[in-house]
Amino acid sequence: MRTTALHITALATAVLLIGCSSADDAGKAAPGNANRTVKVTLAPTQGRNVHGDLSLAAAGTGVRITGKVDGLTPGAEHGFHIHENGDCSAPDASSAGGHFNPASVQHGNPDGGAHHAGDIRNLVADGSGVANVDVIVEGVSIGGQNDVLGKAVVVHESPDDYASQPAGNSGARIACGVIPAKG
Repeated sequence: MRTTALHITALATAVLLIGCSSADDAGKAAPGNANRTVKVTLAPTQGRNVHGDLSLAAAGTGVRITGKVDGLTPGAEHGFHIHENGDCSAPDASSAGGHFNPASVQHGNPDGGAHHAGDIRNLVADGSGVANVDVIVEGVSIGGQNDVLGKAVVVHESPDDYASQPAGNSGARIACGVIPAKG
């Protein structure tokens, strides 16, 4: 009888420890989504005036992008994506390549259905041409699988329609910033 009570106590303790461990881990970054923050400076493409500063940080199963973009068309929406190459050297930022798309799926709406890993909701500028950014991009990471380090963040002239292939018909690239390969 005493042995049975000890076994039950040990089992109850193990269940409690597992439950506490799971609850404690719920808010932590996913494996490979290192506890790092990287800074991105958006610079205007040739003939443009759009600029900004962004921070990227691990957030659960994705990456949270926060910051501010200035010089946008007041009151307008602008396409906003992570692109495959960490290269903004071309005057039109074409050197950043296409949208980050490690799964080779079609472009789409990040709020549902198939979409590139780099597809993000449109930025919306206020009446002064400023967009305050606070978005979580699910399915990408800082380090690990679908790593965004060494990629680029691009702001486009027009809103992404989330349907046109391969990039949402969001027009010219008006700002670009490299996500550093090392945080």
